[in-house]
Amino acid sequence: MSAPGRTHERPGGTGHGAADAPSPWVLRHLPLVATGGAVLDLAAGHGRHARLIAGAGHAVLALDRDAGALAALRLQAGVTALEADLEGGPWPLPGRFFAGIVVTNYLWRPLLGHLTAALAPAGILIYETFRVGNEVLGKPSNPDFLLREGELLELARAAGLAVVAFESGQVTHPRPAVIERICARRAAPGAPPAALPASSAGGYTR
Repeated sequence: MSAPGRTHERPGGTGHGAADAPSPWVLRHLPLVATGGAVLDLAAGHGRHARLIAGAGHAVLALDRDAGALAALRLQAGVTALEADLEGGPWPLPGRFFAGIVVTNYLWRPLLGHLTAALAPAGILIYETFRVGNEVLGKPSNPDFLLREGELLELARAAGLAVVAFESGQVTHPRPAVIERICARRAAPGAPPAALPASSAGGYTR
């Protein structure tokens, strides 16, 4: 999917497509997604989160460039697997809206606006990936694939989303890494505008 020079560096053993356990951040915030609402799992890989989300009763669209990784998901009840060139082609889901959007261990900045625009009213964005500072601990180390500190807060603010939870700092599990993660909600129809915090950033170790 990636053009030359845009190949993502994946962290050994925990990156995109790895057969590891669901992210605790996703587990914690998935119950906020409207019951039965459709969920987009972006850069779904082998589907560690798509299976979790489908098991919670949601219709899941698992989107990835890797046809091989998606193959097993095509047999998973509740999951629609879609191969798409996210970085070299147009946004593949024009006019589609989701009650939840989940992204982990993946960053392609040209997609960020498409993701927030694809949130339905009261939709939940759950995003977790690597942040600047991770380059001293391992991959990814390319700044193109590392969030700036507070970048997810800026994204939520620009899109008018209410921040439910936000963390930014170093973790120790499943390996030492510097990450940033957010759960944010689009306002429901008729709700007052969200009052976003000026900053919720802060380091942490877990």
